[in-house]
Amino acid sequence: MGSQRCHIYDKEANVRGSCTTKVVPLYPEVGYVEMDPDAIFEGFITVVKRSLQMRQIDDRRAADLVKSWNRCCTMKVSLLLQKRALAASLIVFSTQHVTFRLVWALTHYKQVRQAVAEGNCCFGTVDTWLLFKLTKGQVHATDYSNAEFNRNFRLLSGLMCWSGFLSFLVSLPLSIFPKVENTNHDFGSTDPSIFGESIPIMSVMADQQAAMFGECCFDVGDVKITMGTGTFMDINTGSQPHMPVAGLYPLVGWKIGSEVVYLAEGNAADTGTAIKWAQDSSLNVQETSDMAYSVSDSDGVCFVPSFSGLQVDPCASLMGLKPSTTKSHLVRAILESVAFSNKQLYETILRETSIPITKIRVDGGVSSNDFVMQMTADLFGRKVARPQHYEMSSLGAAFVAGLGIGMQGRAEEAGRAPTNRSRPKEHPRAALAARVGNTSRASRDWERALRRSMNWYQALTRMHTTRRS
Repeated sequence: MGSQRCHIYDKEANVRGSCTTKVVPLYPEVGYVEMDPDAIFEGFITVVKRSLQMRQIDDRRAADLVKSWNRCCTMKVSLLLQKRALAASLIVFSTQHVTFRLVWALTHYKQVRQAVAEGNCCFGTVDTWLLFKLTKGQVHATDYSNAEFNRNFRLLSGLMCWSGFLSFLVSLPLSIFPKVENTNHDFGSTDPSIFGESIPIMSVMADQQAAMFGECCFDVGDVKITMGTGTFMDINTGSQPHMPVAGLYPLVGWKIGSEVVYLAEGNAADTGTAIKWAQDSSLNVQETSDMAYSVSDSDGVCFVPSFSGLQVDPCASLMGLKPSTTKSHLVRAILESVAFSNKQLYETILRETSIPITKIRVDGGVSSNDFVMQMTADLFGRKVARPQHYEMSSLGAAFVAGLGIGMQGRAEEAGRAPTNRSRPKEHPRAALAARVGNTSRASRDWERALRRSMNWYQALTRMHTTRRS
């Protein structure tokens, strides 16, 4: 999570008020990333209030934003930990699955174990936390699109419920997990003390699934790429979940009524973080695109964008530096790394799903970068569509909420709402970007740099351990 955004839409899907605030991660030690859940809630209230002010809607100060919640200890701890959990080798676990962050917390924090034993513990993802806070503790729930990220939700079995077996395996009572509802369920209303009046909550939806809905990717084979803090590539697999082979994992896209739509997803970390790192050198997104186009290649420089670590903890690195390397070469290497990561994800989808791709749509802040978009299209060998409004997650959640209050009768009608789509334009110097043999060579060099950066932290730990012994 890099930021919190709020957009207010009218019935024609036009944005009438917006606000964005950053979520500041904490790094207490190597290999750990933390988020303060109370700060997340405060940021949520802030962006909603400021968006309402832009819309000139009457607003009163919240009465009790950060009141202590005596049932939230487990949730707070579970939200903070990103270090990969170790588990039984017969079941594949990932940092995507937050249940095992709770397992880690149970192992390391006595107060969490005590709260579970006393039946004074609730667990869930960020949406569950926000629902609980917004309703003053009246609602402990989530939707199907978010439930899968707990890992013990029985998606592949078709039962669509919490797994008693996995809960038993990791010694977690089912009672601490939230109730799972449809994506367009009426989740209740906000407490009047927060925004001055009670506001109905008609949709809860996971980030990438909401972006998929906002991009109107309703048909099997539709692909959505969101390039924000990280890159997430999703393909609609219809009424059947994808059976994971290697790089992709299955998701519930949404459940509306009795219809369940499944997705297969792959992701790459630190897309936006890498570009922000370049922007911190007084460069905006479009300037980085122009700088990348100003040189014919990266002069052999390769950038590995792994600030938060991947599954095997590579380190962020620049390789191939030489006296002839300029700032433009560095910027180009950074942007190329985003396009090369997109290519890896795209090839994984083609290899694992065998589903004919019908269309590709791209959103997220990084999609405003013309160089990244053009190089991605070149590497894919096909056109990609880019909307003028990049925040598709908010729009998708708004579409689903609209369905819940009868603004639109079917998901297909939501898809006909105007989104002002456009395709990335060919840059005059795109022939220099990455079209012919240089692209393949640069891609191979980047993959070699990626392999070189693997296991950096493990090797460093072993070296320090050897020195101490």
